[in-house]
Amino acid sequence: MNLVYNSMHYAILAYPVQEGFELVDKRGGRSLFVQGSVAIGLREAINRIPDKERDMDSIDSLLDDYCVGSAKPISFH
Repeated sequence: MNLVYNSMHYAILAYPVQEGFELVDKRGGRSLFVQGSVAIGLREAINRIPDKERDMDSIDSLLDDYCVGSAKPISFH
């Protein structure tokens, strides 16, 4: 597991062996694991944000869209 993105609102953890990412919504206490074509699509969507516009706000906004309706509450065991 590698931390590849970290803002006040989100973190992205990469899992290279599983070829996936875990999106952690810090405000909402939710997470979403994506892999395969969805993980590739996420990486491509981030790369499509123009360099001059790619900042934490634009990436967090994109992650909001990915997590809506799909992220699950984080539970501690």
